Amino acid sequence: MAELKRQQSTSSRSNASSKRKGNGFTRKCASLVKEQRARLYILRRCATMLLCSYIQGDD
Repeated sequence: MAELKRQQSTSSRSNASSKRKGNGFTRKCASLVKEQRARLYILRRCATMLLCSYIQGDD
């Protein structure tokens, strides 16, 4: 009986650790997406500023 409880607790720990690994992967992907989104935002802002300065320079 005690051995059965020990096996169940061991298997529940391994399930919890595998969930954490998947969660870590998800967090890593989410942080990469967030970083790329920020880079695109900065690039878009810079392009807009350059385009506006180019258009106003024609006057």
